[in-house]
Amino acid sequence: MALDKIEQITQLIESKKNILITFKKHWDGDALGSALALKLFLEQMEKRVTVVCDGFVLPSKFSFLHKSLSVKSQIGDLHQFIINLDIAQSGLSELSYDIKDNKLRIFITPKEGYITKEQITTSQTEFKYDLIITVDSPDLHSLEKLYTGNEDFFYQTPIINIDHKSSNENFGHINIIDLPASTSSEIIYHTLKQLKPEFITKEIAVALLTGIITGTNSFKKKKVRPQTLVAASELVDLGADRGFIIKQVYQTKTIATFKLWGAALSHLEHDPKHKMVWTTLTREDFSRCGASTEDLPAIIDELITTSPDAELILLLHEHPTEPHIEGMLRIIPAFHATEVMKKYHAQGDEDDTTFKVSGKNLKEVENEIVAHIKSEIAK
Repeated sequence: MALDKIEQITQLIESKKNILITFKKHWDGDALGSALALKLFLEQMEKRVTVVCDGFVLPSKFSFLHKSLSVKSQIGDLHQFIINLDIAQSGLSELSYDIKDNKLRIFITPKEGYITKEQITTSQTEFKYDLIITVDSPDLHSLEKLYTGNEDFFYQTPIINIDHKSSNENFGHINIIDLPASTSSEIIYHTLKQLKPEFITKEIAVALLTGIITGTNSFKKKKVRPQTLVAASELVDLGADRGFIIKQVYQTKTIATFKLWGAALSHLEHDPKHKMVWTTLTREDFSRCGASTEDLPAIIDELITTSPDAELILLLHEHPTEPHIEGMLRIIPAFHATEVMKKYHAQGDEDDTTFKVSGKNLKEVENEIVAHIKSEIAK
């Protein structure tokens, strides 16, 4: 990374006090590891740091990451309303309040005389945060309600945008986009090394190595480069335990997950010509296995691991309680998963996307989606 960009980042961070770190709603371990590593690093610089992701729910497999429980699911009010009272002449004897009929009543007793309305003014604070850092997010709309509910805040606040994908829209005031990098965590590691390497603690190393491992599917993705392995090795030297991370992320599956994996294998289909693997799961499969939709990402990971020649991984399932079909598509080569499925209002990025189809049964959706994907990649 060019020195002038590091200098820009340093100057911007040093001039700010309250920092918001955020990432796309449809996140993965790379986004979470990146965000937590940045939080831990910036707190050592005596910054107040909050990590927020729209609708965030922490999967148990990531609960070992330091401060993972601090990630918030919504941003809350970005302003504070201030009531100013001039008590230079009257002083203050007592202050109390109550709420009646959904109205706040404030009772002020002066030491001398009385208080008039001329002594009262109101104001509103600036935004709670003076810097935004986005990680592993292609555009602001991928932040969903966090952005759409606070557009003025994002337009008026400087943004440092960190990502490793070509789909990134370079929306930041400072953009750190390294396309050859395997993960955003890899970019952040090299950035922190140039900022203040002495601040990279064991907890930060664990978060970053978790991001790299999950972002590369334990180094199985084609985008892994020699620099990735060097970074991982250095993070291990800093105290990150690769074996422990892999055990937490990949080897803590429940019996229900294994049963669901068995059901997925029994329905597995393979098209070697299009390098495509897909499977389906019914409501009965979920019920019989005692599983939930939270087990599905693990199924996708297993399909990738056990299908080394496959470049398109599709999982379709009946929603356990709702009358529609949901799909997950993960693409390994140079196709854009969400673009391939945009006809179905898919949400995600170039690697992973999700979508829904209503009004049809599972077999009809399977035939339609498989044909659609083959048609799209043939264009």
